[in-house]
Amino acid sequence: MTADTFWTIPADPMTTGSGVHHNLTVLLPPFTTIREQLPVNDPDRAAEFALSLDKIDTVLEHLGPRPAADIQPLMTRADLDIVQVGTWGNVLAISDPAFVDNGDSMPLLGEATRLRDRFPDARIVGRVSVHCGAEHTEDLVWLPDGTMFHACGWPGDEPFVVTGDPHAVASALGITAETFEDLEVYVDLDDEPGENDWAAFAGLALGEADPWPSPRVNTSALRVQHSEYAVSHMESLYFITG
Repeated sequence: MTADTFWTIPADPMTTGSGVHHNLTVLLPPFTTIREQLPVNDPDRAAEFALSLDKIDTVLEHLGPRPAADIQPLMTRADLDIVQVGTWGNVLAISDPAFVDNGDSMPLLGEATRLRDRFPDARIVGRVSVHCGAEHTEDLVWLPDGTMFHACGWPGDEPFVVTGDPHAVASALGITAETFEDLEVYVDLDDEPGENDWAAFAGLALGEADPWPSPRVNTSALRVQHSEYAVSHMESLYFITG
């Protein structure tokens, strides 16, 4: 372990697990926000938001702006120290490899619960996917009135557990079966939970405010020191042995 990290391995080894997406977004009213009309990201506020989260202890380096759609590839251990954070007026969001999980601790749900306490009027949307021997996903939508769903598991396999009420979330947002049919991925809330693309469903809760698909919306790329627990958790998922 070095002076500025809890890692027990050096910075250059290649990861064996891989992440597809790992973002958490807070959408404050008005919910009709359009990403093309978002204000410029505030780097200082973005760093403050990152430091307010449970998984991050210190910002070590500001790496400059990076488009939201240009997510850092997780090739080496050092890449796991980089997060992308944006604060665009009423939209706050972070992409952090520390949100990954294999179903044991559900860090995304834990962070969303803390954000729910801080921002009770917000829609909170999280989407995480990691391949650690097989793909594991964790996705959630939490609405201001408390309606929520949390889907966590191994797509196409067991166990896959959905808590809350995805039908109630869809109803509250005006999402219909026809809406799902327009997606390019499969979502059928009456099918087996592990067959659905829950990240696509979660994205509907953000609608046009979703910053992550945009190559024109900038985030702040930050090299951070994660908490000791977050580092230990990432080591077990991104560096698979045996």
